[in-house]
Amino acid sequence: MANYNLKINGQNYQVDVEDDTPLLWVLRDHLGLVGTKFSCGIAQCGACMVHINGESTYSCTLPVSSVGSDEVTTIEGLSKNGDHPVQKAWDEIDVAQCGYCQAGQIMQAAAFLRKNPNPSMEEIENAMNRNLCRCGTYHKIREAVALAAKTK
Repeated sequence: MANYNLKINGQNYQVDVEDDTPLLWVLRDHLGLVGTKFSCGIAQCGACMVHINGESTYSCTLPVSSVGSDEVTTIEGLSKNGDHPVQKAWDEIDVAQCGYCQAGQIMQAAAFLRKNPNPSMEEIENAMNRNLCRCGTYHKIREAVALAAKTK
């Protein structure tokens, strides 16, 4: 076991875990930040998406030992009151059905729009193809990302 000092959502945390513990399990099991979801466990679906220094990253395969002093942002830290432009667009378009993938979708969209604030629909589709939605709400997801881009 090793002791790690992590900066998550602007707060410092100390955890004592094995070096190879995925960041996802540190967030969920050790820190109670359960907005980040587990689904595939092999970095293929995006339900576990967080930001590492502003970049969208799969947390299910990222060992906590590789985080170091990087800034981690989870869905809980994206905005204080759920008022990030992507979150507001998600609500306005009524994207979620079951909702399981939505935190990861929102985190991917927020990181993408930070890099590309005025994307085409093709760019949105390409950026969001890292995330799977079992309910098939892809058309609403693309529409919400486009709306968030317009309202930023």
